[in-house]
Order: sequence, then structure tokens, then C-alpha cells
Amino acid sequence: MTLALDRSTDTGAAVSAGPAVPAVAGATLRVPLVTGGDIGYANLDHAASAPCLDAVRSAVDEFLPWYASVHRGAGFASQVSTRLYERTRDVLRRFVDARNGDSVIFTRNTTDAFNLLAKALPRKTSVVVFDSEHHAALLPWRGPNVRRVQLPRTRLAAVSVVDEALAECPQGPRLVVVAGASNVTGELLPVAEIAAVARKHGARVALDAAQLAPHRRISLRELDVDYVALSGHKLYAPFGAGALIGRSDWLRAAEPYLAGGGATKLVTEEAVVWNSGEERHEAGSPNTVGVYVLGVACEQLAAHWDAVGSHEAALLERLRKGLASLPGCAELRFFDAPVDRVGTVSFVVDGFEPGWLAAVLSAEYGIGVRDGAFCAHVAARRLIREAGSEGQQAVRVSLGLGSTEEHVDRLLLALRQIVARGARWEYTKADGRWAPVGDPRELPDFCA
Repeated sequence: MTLALDRSTDTGAAVSAGPAVPAVAGATLRVPLVTGGDIGYANLDHAASAPCLDAVRSAVDEFLPWYASVHRGAGFASQVSTRLYERTRDVLRRFVDARNGDSVIFTRNTTDAFNLLAKALPRKTSVVVFDSEHHAALLPWRGPNVRRVQLPRTRLAAVSVVDEALAECPQGPRLVVVAGASNVTGELLPVAEIAAVARKHGARVALDAAQLAPHRRISLRELDVDYVALSGHKLYAPFGAGALIGRSDWLRAAEPYLAGGGATKLVTEEAVVWNSGEERHEAGSPNTVGVYVLGVACEQLAAHWDAVGSHEAALLERLRKGLASLPGCAELRFFDAPVDRVGTVSFVVDGFEPGWLAAVLSAEYGIGVRDGAFCAHVAARRLIREAGSEGQQAVRVSLGLGSTEEHVDRLLLALRQIVARGARWEYTKADGRWAPVGDPRELPDFCA
């Protein structure tokens, strides 16, 4: 048996012997065009859900014959599943450079992780959160002790806003919620500086790493944050697992996130004794396969960070330079001065509805992008207004391991052609979405 988490030297070998960046499933996928024929799919929507790594797909195939129940099964397959499930906690601790004693609780995704943390907060905890956050990190916090602050135009001002908001909080527990990278603009926020201010006020920090973790190393120790939430489907492991990683005390003191088997140590007719460790918040049969391959994806990325960074930086520069030369195109951004960023860019093009643009790019050019307000409605719509657009939506392009120079060049050429002479097909809007009229393309047989 040679399951991937037991091959501690494999990732090192991949650096020297494998491709420059980990390969993804679907790299050779071809999609039909409304104008006839087909073309290689240009996946420029990594920020929504990243494609599956080839290594992850192989790991699923390898593990499935061994898949069984975890924690309480006497069978050998159950022992294998339990070992891999628990060892993945250590993989994720290393991936985010967690502290000794930090908990790793497996969830469905970042949204699930933040809702878990919200239920675990001590009573009357004050929460400070930027309005620029994704809904996953913006909406779980409710009540009079929640302070939503607008993200200013400079990183220094952002730190000052948090400082002022914390100073106004009543005595008691305090939490600051901040994204590592914006899912709208790709810009990195000053997490370490915000954490330093939080410490001054005795506050804790929760990091939304959904958009940061697939692109950059994360160190809870260096950033000095208390919690981090991430999603497998952003990390090239789209099998329904995520994690909340961080300090154990609040989590152990809280009521279980869900009531059910696995969270319990003892149940009698009169009472329930809950588990005190990570299992306390993992009731029900866990997503063992999803958890395992989340760890596989993290190990693959950790072994290739330099190559990943170089690959994405080159594509991002190419993309932004091309968009800057497109007539009527305005890029959305929070900060006035250039800042470090991951490969996500949102923009509007004067005179062209984003949903229509996205539909044309897909149907006529085989390019997948995102349109809308990106589950960050408050911030995205503010930025769209500031960009001079009267609409409430934008187009988002997000790069990753499945992106190539040809994809970026095809997008830029397509946009120039659309701006210059429009679409080659007629489109109509139904139920809020644009689509080709009389679309002749057929979905694959397995969609029937």
C-alpha cells in the first residue's frame, strides 16, 4: 500500500522531476463554440473553484478501495481511513505553519468554517470586519457588537481604521476578521500590521485565506493571527472539504457546532458528554475522501511555491498590461497605490454589460470568466461606481495553475474584437442570465 500521505519524499521529487507547476485535470478539455467547432477551454475562473490537480485525482483513485468509516471501525480499511484522516490534520498544520496545540477542524468550506467560529465566540464578543469581505466572512457575525468598517484607499489607513474600531469596542473578547487577499481585486491586505494592532487591544484575528492559500505561503506564526479558514475547492481539491485552524480554547469551550455521533463521548438517558478535541465540532460521518485529498493538494502546493509564484506573476502582468490598453476598460481596486496581489482582476468595459461580455467570451471564444458582484456585493458595487460604471456588476478574471499565456492572450484578443465589432451571435437575457439565442451546443451525455 502506497497512499500519498505516506510518501514523505514524493513532493520533493516532484520539484526536480515533475512539471514546473502541478498539472491539473482538464488541461486538455475542449469545449464547443456557438459558431461551430471546438477549442481548448480557457479556465480563467480559478477564484470561484479551482480545477482538480492530477495528483489529487490520482490520490482519490488510489484511496477509494480503502475508503471506510473512521475512528470507530475495527476493520483494516477503517484503520487506514482513520490514519489518513487524522494525519491530514498534521499536513494542514504544517501548511499554515500553525502553533503547537492549534486545533484543525474539518468543515465543508470557508463559509462553514466561519459559521462554526461565529458560534464558538464567547458571549458579547466584539467583532470588527471590513465591508470588503466575501460574504463567507462578512455575514456570520450578527448583533450589536459587530462593527463593519469600510476599507480605506491605503493600507496604512486600513490599519488605523481597525485600531480606531477596536478602541471603541466595549470591554470583553474581541475579534478582527480580515481577508488575506480580496476575491474581487486580488489585492493583499496588511494582515500582519492589522494583527499587531489587534494585539495592542487584546483582540484576536481570524484570517480568511480562501483566496490567499492557493497562491502564497501562509504562516500563522509570522502573521500572528489566531484562526485561519480555507476551502479545498479553491485549493485544487474540489471534493467538498475545508478547515478552520487555530486556537483551541474558544472552540473547546463552545457548544458543539452540530449535535450527533462523533461529537459525543458518552450519551445516557439523562445527559450527553461531548468530546473536548477537534471531534467536538465534527459530528456525523466526515468527508474522509475530501479531507484526505485536501491534504494531498496542500502538500503539492507547498512543494512548488516558487514555481507557482513565478507562473502566476508572469500571467498577471501580461493580463493587466493588456487590459490597461483596452479602450473603455477600468480595473477595480481598493488601494490607490500598487500593492502585492494574487492573480485576480475585476474590470468593467464602458458600454458593455458584464453578463453579456461573459456570455460572449464563453460561447464564441471558449473562455470561462465570472461576472457579477462576486459574493462581495457591498464592496464590489462601491468599486464599480468608483470606476465610473452605472451598473452593479463587473467581469472577473482569475488565474491559477490551469491558466496559460495562450488563455490570457485569447482573452485580450477576444475583448478587443468584441469592443471593436461586437458579437458574432445574437444573445438574449432570461432569468437574469445572458445566453446565445438558439444555442446549438449540446451538453455532454453525462449531463442528461
